[in-house]
Amino acid sequence: MMYLSCSHALFFYSSKEPLQMILELPLVESLTVEFKSDRKRLPDRELVEAVICLANAEGGQLWLGVEDDGTPTGLHAERLELTGLAGLISARTSPSLVVNFKIAIVGEVRVACISVPKAPGEVATTSGTYLRRRIKADGQPECVAMLPHDRASRVSSFGLMDASAQIVAGASLSDLDPLERERLRQSVQQYGGDRVLLELDDEALDGALGFTARLSDGRRAPTLAGLLLIGREAALNELVPTHEFAFQVLAREAVAFNEFRRFPLLKALDWLETNFRPYNPEREIQVDLFRVPVPKVDFGAFREAVANALVHRDYHCLGAVHVRMDDDGLTISNPGGLVDGVTLANLLTTEPRPRNRALADAMKRIGLVERSGRGVDKIYRGLLRFGRSEPDYRRTDSTNVVLRLDTTDGDEAFLKRVIEEEGRRGGELPIDSLIALAALRGMKRMTTEELALHIQREPAQAKRTLEALVEAGLAQAHGTARGRTYTLAAGLYRAEGDKAAYTRQMGFSGLQQEQMVLSYVQQHGSVRRAEVAELCRLTSLQAKNLLKRLRESGQLLQRGERRTAYYVPNDGTTSL
Repeated sequence: MMYLSCSHALFFYSSKEPLQMILELPLVESLTVEFKSDRKRLPDRELVEAVICLANAEGGQLWLGVEDDGTPTGLHAERLELTGLAGLISARTSPSLVVNFKIAIVGEVRVACISVPKAPGEVATTSGTYLRRRIKADGQPECVAMLPHDRASRVSSFGLMDASAQIVAGASLSDLDPLERERLRQSVQQYGGDRVLLELDDEALDGALGFTARLSDGRRAPTLAGLLLIGREAALNELVPTHEFAFQVLAREAVAFNEFRRFPLLKALDWLETNFRPYNPEREIQVDLFRVPVPKVDFGAFREAVANALVHRDYHCLGAVHVRMDDDGLTISNPGGLVDGVTLANLLTTEPRPRNRALADAMKRIGLVERSGRGVDKIYRGLLRFGRSEPDYRRTDSTNVVLRLDTTDGDEAFLKRVIEEEGRRGGELPIDSLIALAALRGMKRMTTEELALHIQREPAQAKRTLEALVEAGLAQAHGTARGRTYTLAAGLYRAEGDKAAYTRQMGFSGLQQEQMVLSYVQQHGSVRRAEVAELCRLTSLQAKNLLKRLRESGQLLQRGERRTAYYVPNDGTTSL
């Protein structure tokens, strides 16, 4: 017997049995699920267009023989075997698209599940039709025309084209502002950029940073990167209408500040920092002989987050970069989702994949952003070392990157302990260690597998990080082998004035745990491993070992095996 899988459906096929479906069809259409009726034999043209529509989005499954409401009505009599379907789609798409399909029986009818891969670029029908799938405002999917800016945006998101390196139509060298060039040179000195740039004249500087490129006739003209960094404001308004940013301050639903601007990027960063400072108060704490500032938002993290939003936004899409401060925190958002290959699960570990490479390179040489892949680390560090929660990217989707920074009061005791440890080491704590400490503060007790999800690395790396914190006296280990868990060290709890929290996390001694389990069994007649784990705040393996000790000592008797096992008191009358 052979098993075949197609997304939400699982089929099995036997030469002696008819084709059948084990799991149900998807209930509704979505960005990656499309239903197409075949009662009147869906025209080949519409079938191919439906396939490229999925391919130009996230890929997915096309269910042929299913109505829009999810009712299976079956394949047309001429298409029951789907002979030549894959060849038809390959021949009528450009570049050729390879799909897989399976047939299933649902009720009394046959339907087909066509698996469509996400196209690594853009794909069209051979007649020149470009379509893409999107979600409407009401949450329903639809196929729409893929316009030129949509196609350019998609290509740039795959890293196949750098829009910032392209010459802007209609732009001339007079659209570059000498005052902004001077601002650039001052920024190189201020932020420790590439000092070689300071020795270049204007023309050489523009060429070195990719601000200009040659036309076919040999003349030089500004690129998008050039206009964005040192362009005149009037030229940006006319030639780059997608460039806009906003700074907003909302206090208890009242608008304290709300301004939209189209400044070139270096001036934009200066303007945003200047207007942000009054809303970013800081206090100082004493650590040994030094006074350490504790701002509401770390300025290094703020600058990196804002610069990333301006540099990595999709300049094919209308919409502003928003920097918004409210009662709950600071939110920075930009049009254009994460580029291909970057997900929320690998932000900390993926190699840098800039959407606008020329612009990112120029900003890196000026000294304003990271191209080492450590920019996100700087944002994390700017929050975590003050005892705040991790940066929150959970609202990011395919059209916007949304970053939320915690602005709650910093934990002074935690910051002091971090500074002391950094002084002892002679350098900063590794970012994985800061993430681990923040996770332990929030979750109280963790395993290596749980930390691995936070630092986006393998459990072995998470274990090394935790054990290093144990050796440094910042964390404490409990148990051995697979049942080993970790908490913050007693010193951190004492520093924060919460000794009781440490005692609660330590739980009970082995003898106390045994007495609790025996008391529970006397009261309720039996106990299971999951109940012991919850009662004594243990892992499943630790609960198993505790029950094993009680059984071997003759205090409990086991009934059942494995998942059905439970334990009853040994009153001396029950045989094993």
